[in-house]
Amino acid sequence: MRLTRVYVATPITTGEGLVIEGGAVNHITRVLRLRSGDALTLFDGRGGEYSARIEEFRRDTVVVTVDSHLEPDRESPLSLTLAQGISRGERMDWIIQKATELGTSRIVPVFTKRSMVKLDEKQAEKKLQHWRGIAVAACEQSGRNRVPDLAAPLDFSEVLRDGDPASTRLLLSPTAELGIDELEAVSTGITVLIGPEGGLAETEQQAAVAAGFRPVRLGPRVLRTETAAIAALTIIQHYFGDL
Repeated sequence: MRLTRVYVATPITTGEGLVIEGGAVNHITRVLRLRSGDALTLFDGRGGEYSARIEEFRRDTVVVTVDSHLEPDRESPLSLTLAQGISRGERMDWIIQKATELGTSRIVPVFTKRSMVKLDEKQAEKKLQHWRGIAVAACEQSGRNRVPDLAAPLDFSEVLRDGDPASTRLLLSPTAELGIDELEAVSTGITVLIGPEGGLAETEQQAAVAAGFRPVRLGPRVLRTETAAIAALTIIQHYFGDL
């Protein structure tokens, strides 16, 4: 069955008309190819979703009637943050897409010593909007009604101070002795830190450990950064979340 889920950036209210603008219009007309009278599901990122019906198409907008509000439970009980060393091009796009599908609640892009991507302030903002668009599309596809918080890129030193200090903080390292499945006393919040292509520098790993990150490994093989992110999130959700 074709999914007709559309994210809108404005708050939705039942029993009222809604004028949809922006990128969602392109999704409705060119991707879903919906017509007047067709039903669709809307969500605004605040939780729950809304059944709606298309009333008419106007220039650059779509007018819908919102019928009812539903609250399907598709969010993970685990507050999971991915602190990901920024990787080049499609690799980072892929990580953000799959992290969203896997129920990650927050994604923090991180500049590291071995990051091959350099962004000035304007480029970083443009890239952030691009990544947010990928996360929204992944929510539309996967059935999530809450878009993960996608933070502005942080320097490595900043990410060590970022987040809830009471959460379980994990550093993915191929030389670690402890496997993720061997963790005990895990809190309801987990942050996993993963390096970019080439991994984290030794000094960065030492600083992360000093900041309270526990080194963990996935297995005996060294994985690409995008593979490592997906594998780590999947395993964490399996043991401590809802997979």
